[in-house]
Amino acid sequence: MVSAFSRFPPRLQEAIAARLGWSSLRPVQELASHAILDGKNAVVLAPTAGGKTEASMFPLIASVMEQEPQGVGLIYIAPIKALLNNQAERLGLYTEMVGLQRFLWHGDIKESQKKAFLKEPATLLMTTPESLEVMLLSSRIPHTQLFADLRAVVIDEVHALAGSDRGTHLISVLERLAKYTPNDIQRVGLSATVGNPLDILKWLQGTSRREACVVDPPKIPSSKELRVYLKDTLGAIATHASESAQGKKSLFFCQSRSLAEALSERMRNRGTDVFVHHSSVSLEERTVAEARFHQGTNASIICTSTLELGIDVGDLDLVFQANAPSTVSSFLQRLGRTGRRANQRANTTFYCENIETVLQAIAIIELARQGWIESVPTQTRTWAVLVHQLLALTLQFGAISPERCWEQLSVVPDFSGITQAEFTTLIKHMLQHDYLFCAGGLLSMGGQAERVFGRKNFMELYAVFSSPVLYKVQTKAGYIIGSLEQAFVDKLVPEISSFLLGGRAWTVDHINLEEHSIRVIPAPRGKKPSWGGFAPQLLGFEICQRIAETILADHEIPYLDALTQTALEEYRADLRPLLQGDRSIQVESDRLLWWTFAGGQINHTLKYGLQFHHDWKIIADNFRLKIEGDSVSLTTLDLAIDRMSHAEFWQHPSTTRFIFEQLPNYRLSKFQQALPDDYVLEMVSSYLLDIAGTVRWIQSSDAPFLGSLTR
Repeated sequence: MVSAFSRFPPRLQEAIAARLGWSSLRPVQELASHAILDGKNAVVLAPTAGGKTEASMFPLIASVMEQEPQGVGLIYIAPIKALLNNQAERLGLYTEMVGLQRFLWHGDIKESQKKAFLKEPATLLMTTPESLEVMLLSSRIPHTQLFADLRAVVIDEVHALAGSDRGTHLISVLERLAKYTPNDIQRVGLSATVGNPLDILKWLQGTSRREACVVDPPKIPSSKELRVYLKDTLGAIATHASESAQGKKSLFFCQSRSLAEALSERMRNRGTDVFVHHSSVSLEERTVAEARFHQGTNASIICTSTLELGIDVGDLDLVFQANAPSTVSSFLQRLGRTGRRANQRANTTFYCENIETVLQAIAIIELARQGWIESVPTQTRTWAVLVHQLLALTLQFGAISPERCWEQLSVVPDFSGITQAEFTTLIKHMLQHDYLFCAGGLLSMGGQAERVFGRKNFMELYAVFSSPVLYKVQTKAGYIIGSLEQAFVDKLVPEISSFLLGGRAWTVDHINLEEHSIRVIPAPRGKKPSWGGFAPQLLGFEICQRIAETILADHEIPYLDALTQTALEEYRADLRPLLQGDRSIQVESDRLLWWTFAGGQINHTLKYGLQFHHDWKIIADNFRLKIEGDSVSLTTLDLAIDRMSHAEFWQHPSTTRFIFEQLPNYRLSKFQQALPDDYVLEMVSSYLLDIAGTVRWIQSSDAPFLGSLTR
């Protein structure tokens, strides 16, 4: 078979050999290049640092070299600006070495540079979904001229977008872009970790009529270094991690900003240079951290998910994890940051604060070892983004008919489950509440939408995610440390309150409400910021079931240290009697504990189903339900579970109405305020509940007995 490399134009072949010193392509690059040169849409899978960028960009550059496009020919999309900035030099080299240009477009790029680009467009545009929306909504951008010859779009880290509101937003914007060109835009998604690549490919296809394929070369097995430690204090975690990090470069992942701040404060002055990297730390501080980390040999960045994606921070020695991530996919992304050098093994060390997160870490590791990764959820009724896109279309065109809106939006996969009648109901509701205005049969933005989303030239409409009001935190000398959200600032008292930011403790000196700024002075010690959140963390069914398997097992876990193994054995001894026998229900004097290990969604579904039958107080988490009430007994619980095992129970209007009335008022999107109540409840229900999964689980596990631990 002819090599893909030989199919590249001679000029590209020579440039790759001369400038990069490559004499051949990696397997993923060979396979992807053939597929892309053949004109196929593709999802390309390879480990972090496995060469996915070149696998997509080399064949696409080759495809535009013979006949250069008029305007933008290729778009590279990344989920975050940091990844764009990180890839800018590399993609700039690849285009420049064959005489093409690339341009980086996001919020930090100067207006003068953007104007120059519009006068003389580059072949490759690098941007984010939100920046593409900005371009479509701007009357200063000649869309038809700029995108008339658009030929291909590459979406990096596609798993981070698909199945989310941002993914729906992106695919909607791509379909709107497609209206400006007669070309069938080729679509390529890049990912290191995804459990259902065929579903992602179908989602990515949209209205494209091209052939499509998944490029997934065989993975070469490699050994990993994994350790899980139970440390009951942050001080103990900081001490052990600091000792392990001496003379090395490490990333320390945390599940929250507050934990990152607390750990960084405790790790300072313990022998390593410590930096903090999360979304509330200023861009300047993050940039300094990345630069000094690149150059150093004895440094640790304490971070949240901001460094989980493929941002290159140089050669890493170690990855640490405080507690455990909530998904296998996230673990694999973080693990993949190491092991890139010859003779180095990928590694992760977990530091857990309690036995529950030890079990979560074990479950995630074991699922990864058997090759299981979460599937990205497919969406067909993404109501909040439908509102967003309706408003965006009115802003883009000034006035637009409902029929044209339906024509543009009904082709988006994430809206495919919404009927035209439901769409009409949404339009009527938005007209009644002044989010839309109708004149002459054309829709335009209503006064309420302008009041809610029109600030700062409709900045709120550029992104589907909420942009909280941020207060700039700066020293007396004017140095910007980072930012804090409004809800946290509301609790601060000048000259009294202290908090952690950038890994240091600060005392509030002055709060300027008009300018949204806080002046601070150094404090001897800080108080942990309460970053908080609106909704609980829901662990998946498979992770929770694997946790139950770990409790029921009696073998030692090879990557636990002796103290952690002892703690696990004690926990097993306490819980195993409840799970080994027939019943997984713990009977206490005033309550029942039902150990389901079915995950957050199924347990919350069970909670509302049980409350339909009885006036019980029920608290649900990922592993169990606590049930209290006068009539609570094994008999009454058995009867209620039997009813819930039938789909007809859940489909009955009285059940549906009751559950909708009980659902919490979670704020899942800034656009849900423009939706009818029924559609809002559907949103919350789809986030919190899994009725089909609950019925399937009850029937397969013969609840209330634990039974089989596999779905």
